[in-house]
Amino acid sequence: MEAAGVSGRMRAIVLAAGRGGRLSGVTGDHPKCLARVGNCTLLERQLATLRSCGLDAITVVVGYHAADVRRVCGPGVGFVDNTRFASTNSLYSLWLARDLLADGFVVLNCDVLFHQQLLVDLLTARYEDALLVGGRGDGVYCDEEMKVCIRGGRIVDIAKTIDPAAADGENIGVAKFGRSGAAALVEELRRVVDAAAVHEWLPAAFSAFCRRRPLWAVESRGFPWIEIDFPEDYWRACSEVLPAIEALDDARSLAPATARAVTNAASGRTIHHV
Repeated sequence: MEAAGVSGRMRAIVLAAGRGGRLSGVTGDHPKCLARVGNCTLLERQLATLRSCGLDAITVVVGYHAADVRRVCGPGVGFVDNTRFASTNSLYSLWLARDLLADGFVVLNCDVLFHQQLLVDLLTARYEDALLVGGRGDGVYCDEEMKVCIRGGRIVDIAKTIDPAAADGENIGVAKFGRSGAAALVEELRRVVDAAAVHEWLPAAFSAFCRRRPLWAVESRGFPWIEIDFPEDYWRACSEVLPAIEALDDARSLAPATARAVTNAASGRTIHHV
């Protein structure tokens, strides 16, 4: 189902250059974007979700085992090579794709399993520049989460170093930018790269961006998602999150009350500052 209001010129960028060494106990020598969850890989799931939302102009930034990633993507996908994948991070990967961003884009980390409705919500949000955010709920944060602070619906800070007690939620790893927002973000990417800080995560540029332009939070509304960094994340994705996604899809053919109940069981996160 195509998301209403999605420009045919908006491009999707999937950041899939890294190895994901912390998952090697699960993935072996494969990059983590090729970790299988259910009957297909994370990357294949993301590509299918993008296309189902009307995004057919897709570029994948590849690096580690690039040939394997290209083969899994198949035809109809463009590629940007990050040959420095071992010494850089997601910010540099998006910088390499900067010439493709001018008409607006949505960017995804390759290690996120999420329900399609999250992408629909992001694409159809009235804001030009927005970030998907998982609500805090009853979760306890540590140093690993990319945490966010939100005021009046706007992201005012995003970093792993935010005091867990002060965080309003966490970055899911999917964002969109319109034309003017894309130009502003590229300026921030350039500033970081010129400072030789190519090891930074992409949210370092988001943090600078939200100090000059509004970056709005689009909340997950209880739809299931998970970022897969560690083996325990992977096993939870397989045993809990994917079944929740599939149950929610099945429930959509049932009464609305049943669908709401499944959604609440899947997550139940909210953000009170949005």
